[in-house]
Amino acid sequence: MSYSKVNTRDVDPIADGMRFLRDPLDCEKLGVTVLDADPGWTGKEHDHADDGQEEVYVLLEGEATVTVEGEDVHLEAGEALRIPADATRQIHNGDAESKFVLVGASDGE
Repeated sequence: MSYSKVNTRDVDPIADGMRFLRDPLDCEKLGVTVLDADPGWTGKEHDHADDGQEEVYVLLEGEATVTVEGEDVHLEAGEALRIPADATRQIHNGDAESKFVLVGASDGE
């Protein structure tokens, strides 16, 4: 088969509303996560220096702040943020529910 398809609602959430789609879509180099963040939700601070995975966070609904290397970057619905692999990042959701699409890619090595 040349494509994979999944309904995000059919993927069980892991860790506070995060639906990891990499395995259900059988992706090799691309990770896609849908995040439904509750008001006041804060994600885990992390980086991807070990696996070389850069990420793009797309905020579809709501407002949030992403702290990148100690700098707070405010996001409103419709905005996207690219983060290099070695930068630390942490999502801080605002006062309302938010919906993100988080995309990460590596060279697959």
